[in-house]
Amino acid sequence: MNPEKTINPPSGFAVFFIFLALLAVAAFCFWAGEEPIGAILAIVGFVFLLPGLVVVNPNESKVLTLFGKYLGTVKKDGFFWVNPFTVKRKVSLRAFNLNGQQLKVNDSIGNPIEIAAVIVWQIKDTAAAVFAVENYIQYVNIQSEAAVRHLANSFPYDNLEDENAAITLRGGAEQVSTMLEKELNERLDRAGIEVLEARISHLAYAPEIAHSMLQVQQASAIIAARKLIVEGAVGMVEMALNKLSEKNIVELDEERKAAMVSNLLVVLCGDKAVNPVVNTGTLYH
Repeated sequence: MNPEKTINPPSGFAVFFIFLALLAVAAFCFWAGEEPIGAILAIVGFVFLLPGLVVVNPNESKVLTLFGKYLGTVKKDGFFWVNPFTVKRKVSLRAFNLNGQQLKVNDSIGNPIEIAAVIVWQIKDTAAAVFAVENYIQYVNIQSEAAVRHLANSFPYDNLEDENAAITLRGGAEQVSTMLEKELNERLDRAGIEVLEARISHLAYAPEIAHSMLQVQQASAIIAARKLIVEGAVGMVEMALNKLSEKNIVELDEERKAAMVSNLLVVLCGDKAVNPVVNTGTLYH
C-alpha cells in the first residue's frame, strides 16, 4: 500500500494568465488568417494548460494519480496547476458523523438487547482511504456495526443476573465508550481513518423481554429499599431502648422489650400510616 505523500504544486494563477494570453493570440491568428497557428495555440491552451488547473477548498484534498501511479496528495487549500493528465480525486478531510442504526444483539449472558452508537471520524491518510479499501464510507459503516455487535456480546446489559460483572453496558458508559473507540481505531486504521469519538446513543432491552426485565429491576429496587428501611428501623429501635435505659425512664423486662421492638418495627417498616391503639390495661391483662 502506498503511504501518503503530500505535495505542493505551483500556483495556478500564472498558468491561468498564460492560458488567457494564448487564447487571445489564437483569436488574433484566426482573425489574421493564420488558422493553423491559431488552432495549435488553442489546442495547447485547452489540452495542456486548462485541464491542469485545480481548486482545493479548506479541509479538502486532491489525490493525484498518473497512468495508475500515485503521485501525491494536495492538502493545502488554494488554486494550483498540476499535470493535466493526472486523475484528481477529491477526498474530504472534514469530520463525519455516523449515527448508527439500532442493532438487535445478545449481551454476554444471552439477553436480547437493542444498541446503537454515534461515531465521529475523519480521514488521516488519504492514500489509504482511496487505495486500501473499495469504498471507505461503506467500510466505516460495516466495521462500525461489527464493532458495536462485538462490544454488546462482551458485556452484560446490567448486573442483575451477573452480580460479579465489573463492567456493564448500562453502568459503565465511559469505559464502554473508550473500549468502543479503541476497537474502531484498530479496525479502521487500514483505511487511514481516525475515530475522534464513539458513544452509545441507544441501549435498551429488546421488546420481547423488556417488561419482564422491568419487573426484575423493580423487584430489586424494592428489596434494596426494604433492606435500607429495616437497617434504619433496627438502629432507631436500638437507640430508643438505650435512651430509655440510660435515663431510667422506665424499666422493661425482656417480654416488654420484645413487645416494644415489635410495635416500633411495625410503625417504622410499614408501607402505610399506622393507627395508634391506646391500651388501657397492662401487657399481662
